[in-house]
Amino acid sequence: MKFCSECAYPVTLQIPEGDNRPRYVCGQCATIHYHNPKLVVGSIPVWDVDGELRILLCKRAIEPRHGYWTLPAGFMENAETTAEAAVRETEEEAGANVEIGELFSLLNVAQVHQVHLFYLARLKDLDFAPGIESLDVKLFAEHEIPWEELAFPTIRKTLELFFADSVKVRETGGRFGFHSHDILRPMRISSPSNDS
Repeated sequence: MKFCSECAYPVTLQIPEGDNRPRYVCGQCATIHYHNPKLVVGSIPVWDVDGELRILLCKRAIEPRHGYWTLPAGFMENAETTAEAAVRETEEEAGANVEIGELFSLLNVAQVHQVHLFYLARLKDLDFAPGIESLDVKLFAEHEIPWEELAFPTIRKTLELFFADSVKVRETGGRFGFHSHDILRPMRISSPSNDS
């Protein structure tokens, strides 16, 4: 940030009185500009095929991680709930109609100032297609997941937790749990082996 959004005067990075973190402060009107983490919200769209759960993944058509697979997700907009954001992103990226379920995972990605939230979701039908930000959209059983071509550590962690829970649900008739984790490793920057 270079200029104040209130008066357009240059800002400086400093620790305001009574605070303990550096903030952008306007040298003219003294407005303190707070930058807070962004919410990335998505879904885990599930289709049950004779008791075998399949997950709908999107192949990214945009950077970062162009050509890698992801769950449908994106930045939350103002004036929407997290569940509404999950439904919207699923519609936009996968063209899919879902019935949103419970919040499944919350992943803190502090190094990039983000919190990722993923909701369980049931596909209402198989009428889905790539949106403008997706190259492809496809259903995967657990053994078909392209684990080495997943876009982000939050996607891998969420899928690992989902499939671990699905075994417990199948064996005990229980429910999917809620999971909270910190993702501490940096994002990978390599390219996928196949961009097709």
